[in-house]
Amino acid sequence: MSTLTKSVMATQAGYGLTILRIIAGVTFVAHGSQKLFGWFGGYGLAGVGEWMESIGLAPGYLMALMAGSAEFFGGLALILGLLARPAAAVLAVTMLVAIASVHLANGFFMSNNGYEFALALLAMSLAVLSEGAGKLSLDQRIAS
Repeated sequence: MSTLTKSVMATQAGYGLTILRIIAGVTFVAHGSQKLFGWFGGYGLAGVGEWMESIGLAPGYLMALMAGSAEFFGGLALILGLLARPAAAVLAVTMLVAIASVHLANGFFMSNNGYEFALALLAMSLAVLSEGAGKLSLDQRIAS
């Protein structure tokens, strides 16, 4: 196994990071499926694309596809603990864009559509990026 592959997949983190990774992954999958498929009361690609276009993220359909794919497939990667660091990096960027383009102007609290929730997901993503997938991950199995 190459040094790069081993460094991407290696982890010394324990079960606490595993719990955080799985909960973050489930949350991201749910939000991504709202954007991509319209599940769980979401608007699907067409609806999210129109909304993204309306706030200046153009082309809206492509932005919705990118955000939804990052959340859905990145979330699946976190759940499995497979390529968790690269997935976490993409998810962190996605949350930074969400905070900057949607939530920051509304203040901190979720009740006003603020950045509180996106910031928590950003922190979870950065923890996985920093520490790796933790125990019970495919990354740990592959790197060992």
